[in-house]
Amino acid sequence: MYAVCFFFVPMLQRLNEALHTAYGIKHIAAIAQSFVFYGMNMIGENNYLKTAERAAREAGAILLHHLGDLREIETKNDNPLNLVTEADRNAEKRIVEVLLEAYPDHAILGEESGAHEGAAPYRWIIDPLDGTTNYTHDFPIFSVSIALEHEGRIEVGVVYDPVRDEMFSAERGKGASLNGERIHVSEEDEIGRSMLVTGFPYNIHDNPDHCYERFIGFLSEAQAIRRLGSAALDCAYVAAGRLDGFWEVALQPWDKAAGQLLIEEAGGKITNFEGEEHDIYALPLLASNGRIHDQMVRVLADAKLISITITPRS
Repeated sequence: MYAVCFFFVPMLQRLNEALHTAYGIKHIAAIAQSFVFYGMNMIGENNYLKTAERAAREAGAILLHHLGDLREIETKNDNPLNLVTEADRNAEKRIVEVLLEAYPDHAILGEESGAHEGAAPYRWIIDPLDGTTNYTHDFPIFSVSIALEHEGRIEVGVVYDPVRDEMFSAERGKGASLNGERIHVSEEDEIGRSMLVTGFPYNIHDNPDHCYERFIGFLSEAQAIRRLGSAALDCAYVAAGRLDGFWEVALQPWDKAAGQLLIEEAGGKITNFEGEEHDIYALPLLASNGRIHDQMVRVLADAKLISITITPRS
C-alpha cells in the first residue's frame, strides 16, 4: 500500500510543474492529498468514486487559487444573474481531463462545456463551481459537484467544499459519507421544528412555478429557512443532517445529480413537488429527511393558493 504512495511522488512533482504552467497554481496540497487517497485505493473492482473525489479536489484547488483574484466575470444567456468566470472554466477543464484520462470512453455533461458523447454507457455530470455568484463576491460558500450516470441512474456522486475541505461522497448501495465518516439525514418529524433551505432561479423576477408563493408558504410553516447559494451543498447538508429539507423550482442536472444520490444513500427522500418519482432532467426538486416529506408536499400544494402582487421592475 505504501509502495503505491511512493510511486506517486514523482508524478506529484510533474503535476505541480504542469499545473503551475497551465493554471498558475503553486500550492497543490489538496491535490497531493487526493493523489495519496487515490493511490491507496487502487485495488478494487472499480475506482469511479475515488476518481471523482480526485477530480473534485483538483478542481477545488483551482477554485481556491482564483478566489479573490478573478480577472474576468461574464454573464451567460444574456442574463446578468447567470455568471461564469475563468475559475469555472479552468476547474471544469481539469475535471474532464482527470475523468477522461481514467475513462476515455465515457461521456461528459458539463455546465460550461456542454455534452460530449462517449462509447460507453456512462456519463459524468459536472458542475465545476456551484455557487458562482457567491464566489465572485468572495463569499466562501461554493462547491464542486461530480456524478456518474449509468443507463439513466446515478451511481456515484461527490460534492466537495474546498473552503472547509469537506468531501461528501456516495456510491449507490454503499451509503453516504463526509470525509470518510458515514452520514445520515436528520430525525426531525415536524416541519415546525425543521430548518429548510432553498434557492431561486435566474428568472426569479418572473416568479416561475409560484416561486414567491412557495417561499411564503414555507416561511409560515418552518422553524427557519436558509438560502446558501449552492444547490449541491444544500443537498449535501440535508444528507448530513444539518438541514431537514430542500426545495427549488428550477435546477439543472449538474446542480443536483450528485446531491440527489447523497440524500438517497443517507436515508432521505427525493421527489418532484407532487411527491412523485423525480426525473433528474426535470427542473423542480423536493428533498428531505423523509420524515417531513409529506408535510413539505402539502405546503408546496397549498402555496399555489396564496395571492400576491408583483410590481414589475422598472
